[in-house]
Formats: sequence, C-alpha cells, structure tokens
Amino acid sequence: MHWSDLVGMAGVVLVLLAYFLLQSGRMPATAPAYSWLNIAGSAAILVSLTHAFNLSSFVIQVAWIAISLWGLWRARAPRAR
Repeated sequence: MHWSDLVGMAGVVLVLLAYFLLQSGRMPATAPAYSWLNIAGSAAILVSLTHAFNLSSFVIQVAWIAISLWGLWRARAPRAR
C-alpha cells in the first residue's frame, strides 16, 4: 500500500465519521466540526488522488470541500432579520 492510499483511507474514515455523527444525532449539520471533518477528509482523499488520479473522485471531493466551506461561511455570516 502506497503512503497516499493510507492518507486517502484516513480521509474516508473522517468523511464517514462525520456522516455517522450526523445520522446518529450526535452532531448537527450546522456544527462547524461537521464541516471541518468533511473538509479534512476530502482534502486527504484529494492527496491520495495525486498518486492514482480519478476524475470523478476529484470532482466530488472538490465539490464536498466547496459545499463545506459554504456551510462554514453561512454559519458565521450575520443572519438577515
């Protein structure tokens, strides 16, 4: 197993952990930790793609990061009243 595979597997664990915590009710989707777990996991998966590139995986990981960043921005932005 190449080092990038280990990094990618760690990323998969982080993304699945975030999803498990959400589905089990232990973390709300609005929690910054949820977005950070997704960002870290997707970034690690992107690192693994430097060794064995896959376009569809690359696209979904970039989208996952972008959506998570949007969620973090939205959580910090003042709400219109």
